Amino acid sequence: MVHSAHGGTASRAERQLTHTRVRPAQVRPEPAPGVGDTAGGEPGGQKDVERPLFEAFTDQDLVDLGVVPALLPLIRRIVDEDELLGLAEVAPQLTSDVLLALHDGKSVEEVLEHVTVPVKADSPVDPEDFAAAVARPATQVTSDDAALQAVLGESFARWQVFLHPTQRQLVDRVYGGPARVSGGPGTGKTIVALHRAGHLAARLPPGDDKPILLTTFNRNLAADLRARFLDLVGPDLVDRVDIVNIDKLASRVVGEAGASRRRRTIDDDAAVREWAAMLDEVGERRWDAEFLAAEWAEVVLGQVLRSRTDYFKARRPGRGRPLSRADRDAVWQLVERFTKRLDDAGVWTWRQVAEYAARTEQDRAAAVVSAAGQPTASGSLPRYRYRHVVVDEAQDLNPAHWKMLRAMVAPGRDDIFLVGDTHQRIYDNYVTLGSLGVNIRGRSAKLTLSYRTTRQILWTALRLLAGETYDDLDGGDDNLAGYRSLLSGGEPVLGEAVTWADELKLISGQIRVWESAGDGSTSAGDGSTAVCVPTRRMVEDVVTHLEASGISAIEIGPDGPKRAGGVHVGTMHRFKGLEYRRIIIGGASAGLVPRGVVERYQDVDPKRYQQERARDRSLLFVAATRARDDLAIFWHGRPSPFLAAAWTRRRAVGSSLRN
Repeated sequence: MVHSAHGGTASRAERQLTHTRVRPAQVRPEPAPGVGDTAGGEPGGQKDVERPLFEAFTDQDLVDLGVVPALLPLIRRIVDEDELLGLAEVAPQLTSDVLLALHDGKSVEEVLEHVTVPVKADSPVDPEDFAAAVARPATQVTSDDAALQAVLGESFARWQVFLHPTQRQLVDRVYGGPARVSGGPGTGKTIVALHRAGHLAARLPPGDDKPILLTTFNRNLAADLRARFLDLVGPDLVDRVDIVNIDKLASRVVGEAGASRRRRTIDDDAAVREWAAMLDEVGERRWDAEFLAAEWAEVVLGQVLRSRTDYFKARRPGRGRPLSRADRDAVWQLVERFTKRLDDAGVWTWRQVAEYAARTEQDRAAAVVSAAGQPTASGSLPRYRYRHVVVDEAQDLNPAHWKMLRAMVAPGRDDIFLVGDTHQRIYDNYVTLGSLGVNIRGRSAKLTLSYRTTRQILWTALRLLAGETYDDLDGGDDNLAGYRSLLSGGEPVLGEAVTWADELKLISGQIRVWESAGDGSTSAGDGSTAVCVPTRRMVEDVVTHLEASGISAIEIGPDGPKRAGGVHVGTMHRFKGLEYRRIIIGGASAGLVPRGVVERYQDVDPKRYQQERARDRSLLFVAATRARDDLAIFWHGRPSPFLAAAWTRRRAVGSSLRN
């Protein structure tokens, strides 16, 4: 059963028309729902008084921001959002941008800085020419929009390194210290990071060293960054930048120190099993293995705590369950017993590797400071590992990672540049950057204009987050209110099946529909279409089914797709930071999204239950926002509760999609 996210049955012909080639938006999107809003709720009642939406702003305020003066009388009569959106469809785009931003709650000063100032028309615009305004692409900035239109017509590889001209200032700016760029899906954070690394590399004096670090959380995303960076700057500058995922970097540091010899690294699941075995041996019943494994990894190792006293003083952000001093004493004793157990077995975890690397780099930084520019007794001159550090997907790094990075570069101008979005956090790493020596106060920018995914996909994805709250990596809260997209495309497709086998047919059928509805410039086999599912076993099923259906399918492994071309298939975790023209999310069923194991925490540990659900919700959100042009979400059996919440009022029956 297939239907659009906005309800209604979709015939084959209608589906083909829905999934037209993406284009710059001619009709202005609705403001995105703020995270924390209730999606799908009905109005609470009739308004007693309908007041003009813009009565708080003078005519001069509006004109100074770029509103067309001839529209002021009409604007003064707008009393609800429907009327505002109706005007936004036909008004010049700068007028629409300004009015929508003000309606979203931004101040005059914020709108001036983020909406009006970046917009400079190359030629005079006739404010009375509304026909031209409707035809004018995406924004008032003709050159910007021409660039956007042009790149949409080029190869997808070209698109993957395209920087929106209004973001150039973030790339080229000189920062007095650590700087952060945050933003919602499709706002180009990764592209900003890539161009920032290229900008810093271009300023380097001649040499063959790698004084710039470009890092991210996982291996396949690091591989994607390297491929994109090569397309962006060419081989010479690529050779001046160390592009590596954060755990591999930590392993390198530990290896150089000789600490990794005769030790085998185990993953988090194996660590939990070791905790469970130890707790059974000692008869400990106060805490379960999952809680202690997380406490040890996130608090003790994450904060590089070296003693029982340090642990007593430590903050425990995001941990939920409070611990008394006596509790902490008992936990510390268990931690010491556990680490000895791992030492005796000759194994350690990735968290231990990161913690050891952080201490090693901190010692190195201390030696640099102590040497004060003078050679040591051995004749060597201690120096920091890098001149500049650029971090992508910053929300997923743990505190030990940040301590390691802070120690790798001298504090000062252009030292650390990071991009991230806590709404896309899919690992339990909660940090306050200021407490880790990464002070970003006064050097933060927030991107609110999405130009890498359509407004239809953006709206759908944001509804998945309704009801959750998120931090800003620095002790405050963050939200996605006011986000909007420059692109317009087809409505996302929702499809339901009785069984997983039936859902596989939906997946292959949707790929065929997209192929038949295309303009011939792309195909399912060119690597720009992907399928993501919750589990590794489901990946294998999808690959097998697609190949049997005559569709080339390539699994995304730890280092990216195993070969070029084909439809890429992977678990949702593999899609962090990646971009595709079209994405199918399969297996979005209850018991899979969120994971069935999460339900066991609902009564015994409500805080953890909330955190685990939020993590799985963010994972679905990440998957949904990987698509630029088209998105389809399928499930079998009961849909994920995240979908049910997002489309409570938009349940629809559809027609069968047949191959």
